[in-house]
Amino acid sequence: MSDVLAHDGGAPVRTAPFPSVQSAEGRTLGVEEESAVLAVLRSGRLNSTVGEVTRALETDFAAYYGVPHAVASSSGTAAIHLAVAAVDPEPGDEIITTGLSDAGTVLPILAQNAVPVFADVDPATGNLDVASVAARITSRTRAIIAVHLFGQPAPVVELRALADAHGIVLIEDCAQAYLTRVGTDGALAGTVGHLGCFSLQQSKHITAGDGGLTISSDEALARRARLFADKAWPRDTDERTHLFLGLNYRMTELQAAIARVQLTRLAGVVEDRRRTAATLTDVVDGLDGLSAAPADGNSYWQFPVFLDTHRTGADAHWYARALQAEGIPASGGYIQRPLYLTPVLAERRTYGTSGFPLTDPPADVTPEYHPGLCPVTEELIDTRLLVIAWNERYGPGDVADIAAALTKVHAHAIAARGILEPRTGRIASRS
Repeated sequence: MSDVLAHDGGAPVRTAPFPSVQSAEGRTLGVEEESAVLAVLRSGRLNSTVGEVTRALETDFAAYYGVPHAVASSSGTAAIHLAVAAVDPEPGDEIITTGLSDAGTVLPILAQNAVPVFADVDPATGNLDVASVAARITSRTRAIIAVHLFGQPAPVVELRALADAHGIVLIEDCAQAYLTRVGTDGALAGTVGHLGCFSLQQSKHITAGDGGLTISSDEALARRARLFADKAWPRDTDERTHLFLGLNYRMTELQAAIARVQLTRLAGVVEDRRRTAATLTDVVDGLDGLSAAPADGNSYWQFPVFLDTHRTGADAHWYARALQAEGIPASGGYIQRPLYLTPVLAERRTYGTSGFPLTDPPADVTPEYHPGLCPVTEELIDTRLLVIAWNERYGPGDVADIAAALTKVHAHAIAARGILEPRTGRIASRS
């Protein structure tokens, strides 16, 4: 292996592709899923209102998580929308969440005519900071949506206590956090809040291509979520009516058939991800200025690395480009900008040209989305957060290549510390 970085003309550490969620090599799909789909096709019942597979998935998932209620839906975003709709906010009510997530965390808030309020995050994890959330609670706050980013446990025990003290609802976004463990008693993420939301999208720990599940131990919230997913049609009363404004977010029997089999593979997927992540964690934590995510309870949807740029001499975006040149799947910042700086929020692109509910809420809660709103969030995205793709199919050789490339790139950064231009990695002028 050349000591010269690949993006400077040296030989890359890796030329073969890694197992990826975008191909069969990085997924656990097999003949059992194929048989389950064929059984549904042969039954002729592909819709969950006439089939039995979706209801069976809900039963299986609720039992897996030790809760009484699970509601299937068409996507992870839909699963969060079900949860927000179950809260039933008034137009202009506030829901506190993070700016460091997929937009699926926030769009359901707007879709229910509520106002997203953004709290800052913990610099060591990128998960919500409890003190920041507490500072943003007002008389209009109806809920908190906490994201377990990359599979790291968010402080939902503390957030649940905060929610209960203020009479509001805690929703857990577990799209990236299957079998993540939280708190000192190791409760499963999704079971601490009033509602927990999961995704079956292509890149998640288990997949049906798309799909979502919303769980709860609260019967009233679960029933409202179920009704919302099916046009508020109470099919259990055999009455064709619509009790409130709902949508059609039903999961198909084909999705459910795949997901039921995938659920049987979940424990092994998470175990494999944790085992290989432990090896890379030891390497990362031994490199000056780099730190891996805490391992406790983590289910490693991705492998985040946090940089102290004063010590590394280069930021996460430079590291990501250098790693990509070495053949390693990596990115800087996870998202390009905080969610509150995307056009839908910063430019109020919601319903036509109205900007509602962001331009016509009660006067005392008019939201402002601007740079500097959440400084830690912005610092992570701009400079400090490096994300390495992770997969249950990684073997020792894959992890060894990632470790070798990261060590190589880091050594170059440290050697040039103080003279690297931000984000480019070029030697800066000393004049």
